[in-house]
Amino acid sequence: MKYLIKRLFYGVFVLIGLSILMFFLVRVMPGDPLRLVLGPMATEDQVELLKHQMGLDRPIHIQYIKYIESICFKGELGMSLVERRDVSDIIADKLPATVELVLVAVFIAVVVAIPLGVAAATHRNGLIDYLGRILALSGVSLPQFWVCLLFQLAFGFFLNLLPLTGRITGSPPIHITGLYLFDSIVTLNFRAFADSAAHIIGPAFVLSLSPLANVTRLVRASMIDELHKDYALMSKASGIPEILIHYKYVLKNAFSSALTMIGFLIPLMIGSAFVVETVFAWPGIARFGADSIINNDFNGVVGVALVVGASFVIINIIVDALYAVLDPRIRLER
Repeated sequence: MKYLIKRLFYGVFVLIGLSILMFFLVRVMPGDPLRLVLGPMATEDQVELLKHQMGLDRPIHIQYIKYIESICFKGELGMSLVERRDVSDIIADKLPATVELVLVAVFIAVVVAIPLGVAAATHRNGLIDYLGRILALSGVSLPQFWVCLLFQLAFGFFLNLLPLTGRITGSPPIHITGLYLFDSIVTLNFRAFADSAAHIIGPAFVLSLSPLANVTRLVRASMIDELHKDYALMSKASGIPEILIHYKYVLKNAFSSALTMIGFLIPLMIGSAFVVETVFAWPGIARFGADSIINNDFNGVVGVALVVGASFVIINIIVDALYAVLDPRIRLER
């Protein structure tokens, strides 16, 4: 607990540094966001009035202090110039969509990558190993936007099996967590579950390709290393079934390094979801962040960056705690 509190304390300083960096960077971006919001017919008096209302006529260090005060004491991230409401409210509305998308993508990546990595390691230089290498290389190399378009053309346009865009076609389920799949199961709304599941398959599959490739490669390499150790060779010589050796003993030791990769991939997927959410018109914070960048909405950009940074800090702490669970040789105080 002492170690986790210490890491959380350091994480606060990471977020403060990120907020300083993003706050000052977005304010030196080219363009006039106020003029863009008010339109070309706005007068200078109208621009100056909006600037005064948002506190942009103050020195930049005073703006930052007021911004931090607003976060700490009010829980507000500033007004969005695009949607004309507080960024924290926008993120609260859109975050469940991104979280659901990332969780489904991680589930797909882990469920496919671990058995594929184990099979590739146990059938080294065989057909499964070569197929796993091709999949891993393709997942890392293929441009994400191109894969999105191919998926839409294949399954949405030509085969007409899946919807092209959006999160749900009909009425969403009763709001409990904002995760449509979970809420529809809890409320026994199976029509909404099938509808939301059909919409999430495409973006989640495309988003899972890169982590799937990385986890497959890492599991394969770790498994090959563990299979040559004494305990694995002794278990095999003792007549223990190979499937038990691979999945109960060897995989547990090999999975520690893959856990680090998965922990880093979750926040990275939130950051890399900009392209996927934009192409599939998925109403998440990544799409909101992309729209904020295009429209010079600096409060939106900083708010999304802080959410992604906070996810890095929290998930890294969770991964460190899970190390000791998977491998008793690791002690957090060291």
